[in-house]
Amino acid sequence: MTAALLAGLLAGYGIAVPVGAVGTYLVSLTARTSLRTGVCAALGVATADGLYALAATLGGTALAGALRPVLGPLRWVCVLVLLALAAWGAVTAVREYRGHRLPTRTVPAPPGPARAYLGLLGVTLLNPTTVIYFAVLVLGSRAAGPSGPLEQGVFVLAAFAASASWQVLLAGSGALLGRALTGHRGRLGTGLVASAVMTVLAVRMAMAPG
Repeated sequence: MTAALLAGLLAGYGIAVPVGAVGTYLVSLTARTSLRTGVCAALGVATADGLYALAATLGGTALAGALRPVLGPLRWVCVLVLLALAAWGAVTAVREYRGHRLPTRTVPAPPGPARAYLGLLGVTLLNPTTVIYFAVLVLGSRAAGPSGPLEQGVFVLAAFAASASWQVLLAGSGALLGRALTGHRGRLGTGLVASAVMTVLAVRMAMAPG
């Protein structure tokens, strides 16, 4: 259970830490409205991450049964995909830093808490990287060894909690910490940290027995 908790926390932070357009919007939204609205928006992002973690866990469990004869090689495919995601995130962060590019977003009228939650939930659900990321993690962990419903539940809840804690931190930071995290250096730092977390997950997956 401890392993599932740690894996879920790493997975949640790995997908949540890079500060992109959604993170920048969270910070600016809180600064323009209220902490309540920002926290609701942050929980919308975390809910989407949790739903994808749950879907990947349930789908990965069923798919792993069908793929049982090739679970060994599949684990190494998952390791490679996870390393590719880490490398892509790091390269993107460095390229944007060198090009001094920041995400642009048309800012509409400030929404209320409920609309902020639903809006950020919908935006995050449309991110294909999230579902690929969790699917690879779950399939790779299934290939490394069996896990029961309890461990799967702990993984999903830990991933949600990690994502929620980071998104709420972003929302609560408002304009002060937000300038540091969403500026050129902040985006470079968070992108590299997230890539490092994904690399750690890939190494743990590769070193797992089985």
